Amino acid sequence: MLRAAVLVLLLANAGYYAWAQGLLRDWGIAPAEQSEPQRLEQQIHPENLRIGRPVSGDAASAPASPPPAAPSSAATPASEASNPAPASAGPAQAAAADSTACLQAGPFDARQSEALRTAAAALPPNSWSLEPVSVASRWMVYMGRFADEDALEKKRAELRARKVAYDRPGPALEPGLSLGRFSTEEAAERALAALGTQGVRTARVVQERSDATGHVLRLPAATPALRAQAETQLRTALAGRPLRNCG
Repeated sequence: MLRAAVLVLLLANAGYYAWAQGLLRDWGIAPAEQSEPQRLEQQIHPENLRIGRPVSGDAASAPASPPPAAPSSAATPASEASNPAPASAGPAQAAAADSTACLQAGPFDARQSEALRTAAAALPPNSWSLEPVSVASRWMVYMGRFADEDALEKKRAELRARKVAYDRPGPALEPGLSLGRFSTEEAAERALAALGTQGVRTARVVQERSDATGHVLRLPAATPALRAQAETQLRTALAGRPLRNCG
């Protein structure tokens, strides 16, 4: 009995193997074939999946709200009219303020200050002032005085040939030439020694002024018109000193 059962089991396994391998296809017994394209078509493509947010019942049943109405173009001119552009007085005032500048000239000694005070009285009231300042002593490398204008011009040509800079020394030392101004006598002596190496032989060190109290002319808010008026009416009293920015 046991042998019969084992034999039946072996025959059944052999039959299943033959069926699975398609050995019985000639007798019409074989498993259904599935080609590669068919399997590919049955696959799920995860990259095409989209997970949607669940919609509640209230949201699903609520009607879609209409889009907001576009603002009326007619309201724009009205709003612009209600907010007029700021007046142009502000920029004009700023430009006027920018056109003013603080100017000064000096220093002047006591005699020059008195002459300048008299001449400046022709300027608009409160547009100028004479302020006292401490004037330190100053030393000059000086050449002169020369006998006449021809001798002075000859010395100028000589200095130009030696490439030595020069300037006018001021009314008190005319006719002559200034080869440099210095705040100390020692500095002036060093400059004189350096000029000696350039062939300058007849220059010397002199004290242009001693410690004193002078005055400075100040125009705190000068417009271009006021500057032109001051340069014209005070030309003589300024004694060649230019109006410069305050500093």
